[in-house]
Amino acid sequence: MKILDKIGLTRKITRKNLDNFLKNYQNTGRFLDIGCSGGPYIRYFPNRIGIDVKKTPAVDVVADAHDLTVFKDEEFDGILCTEVLEHLHTPAQAIGEMHRVLKRGGLLLLTTRFIFPLHDVPGDYYRFTKYGLEYLLKNFKIIELREEAGTITTLAVLLQRIGWQCETLGCKPLRLGWLLLARVMQLFAPVVTKEYGDIKHQEQVKQIMTSGYYVACKKV
Repeated sequence: MKILDKIGLTRKITRKNLDNFLKNYQNTGRFLDIGCSGGPYIRYFPNRIGIDVKKTPAVDVVADAHDLTVFKDEEFDGILCTEVLEHLHTPAQAIGEMHRVLKRGGLLLLTTRFIFPLHDVPGDYYRFTKYGLEYLLKNFKIIELREEAGTITTLAVLLQRIGWQCETLGCKPLRLGWLLLARVMQLFAPVVTKEYGDIKHQEQVKQIMTSGYYVACKKV
């Protein structure tokens, strides 16, 4: 497995994209790290308080994102919420709580899924388009809203997830076939030159399929 990871077969296709996005917004202010799990981004946000519904060494406070009453109004300079929104049963309520505990002008960094398989079930509730995110974040000023991956790369992500989350003909080694297909699929990214948000090609858009979105926004 170490060899496969070294050559990139088992390495998450979009991991570098997410890492670079968060690195661009690294901050020493007081951050609330929501759904932090093992705290993979502490290096970018060293002055953070990690919360999650289960206790781990990186979790400072066991709490639910839907109810942040353990924290005061406008207590934080920033909030980090990566790969959490799709796992919240009432996302608008959680966004409202994030808005409340964030200082005016404070930064919210949020990433979430769009075209993506079920994961961490049964706590997997929603998928978001960029238009849905814009509505959810209507009380924030969006600085950046970007697609995590292009259409063809998203297909590669799905193939990789099949390799990780499925058995093929009951033989575990055959998962390598899906992982190889995922890498080959990425080579076809330049083939798609234009994309449209309707079958009549009236509304040109970017990336009709993306594995997820990265958002940076400020409380106004």
